[in-house]
Amino acid sequence: MTATAAASLTEAFRQSERHLWGLCYRMTGCAADADDLVQETFARAVERPPRDGARPLRPWLVKVAVNLSRDLLRRRRRRGYVGPYLAAPVEPTAYESESTAGRYDLLESVSLAFLLALEELTPQKRAVLLLRDVFDYTVQETAEALDMSEANVKTTLHRARRQMADYEAEQRLAVGDPRHGAALQAMFGCLAARDHDGFAALVAADLRALSDGAGVFHAALRPIVGVEKVWRFFTSLMDKRGMPDRIEARVFNGAPALVIEWLDPPAGFAGCNVTWLDLDEEGRVTTIYSQLAPRKLHRL
Repeated sequence: MTATAAASLTEAFRQSERHLWGLCYRMTGCAADADDLVQETFARAVERPPRDGARPLRPWLVKVAVNLSRDLLRRRRRRGYVGPYLAAPVEPTAYESESTAGRYDLLESVSLAFLLALEELTPQKRAVLLLRDVFDYTVQETAEALDMSEANVKTTLHRARRQMADYEAEQRLAVGDPRHGAALQAMFGCLAARDHDGFAALVAADLRALSDGAGVFHAALRPIVGVEKVWRFFTSLMDKRGMPDRIEARVFNGAPALVIEWLDPPAGFAGCNVTWLDLDEEGRVTTIYSQLAPRKLHRL
């Protein structure tokens, strides 16, 4: 590769890097995986650049990145995952300059609920749904990126949307609604004070708690459902770990979150935990998400 061609390739990659990262993050739900996939995409561009140098490079880079992402998802499914797979927290700077004009907007497409719903899709369906309904690719562009026929893209998208029907039917507050932050602070205050009645008043009857320890730290292997069960789960954890040494309010994935840290946690317990909430339209907490997996918290 000549110096001119290398410089042109580097510039094209720089202009596409944020777009590629956003696609890879939504495909995998993991910022560390997205970092690796984007770098591998660039490495392939350097080692085996497209033969037709006259065409725009971005479609080729997207094709490489999305196929690498599909391969990673297939490997992850073959290996299995311990407990629920929750997305890694990312700050607004990771996605704020993107624009999406599809079925799902910018903030919704990085929300915990949306990324969790994507975990139910096959890698192929996930890729088609993201390209069509988040990044607003045409049927032709999606078919070319995924080496599929246009008819297959349409069929796959229809099936993916049908699987997302439960997600779309659920009534929830918008990700950026300010009531998220107030509910998060109030809920943690009730847990710390062992105010059961206050906690019960904040949450929905079908409250769920999901925690992702990746098999590294103690975490619930299945969703905990019901107000009393969730209450007992969190108060028991607080009894075993003690009060945290530091709590910091942050914004991740478009929503308020708490970064909770213990300097000397008991063996088997995480020293860092990021917690988010989903709220229904009346402002009641419907889901508590706790991210403990070390690989997903490396950016903190």
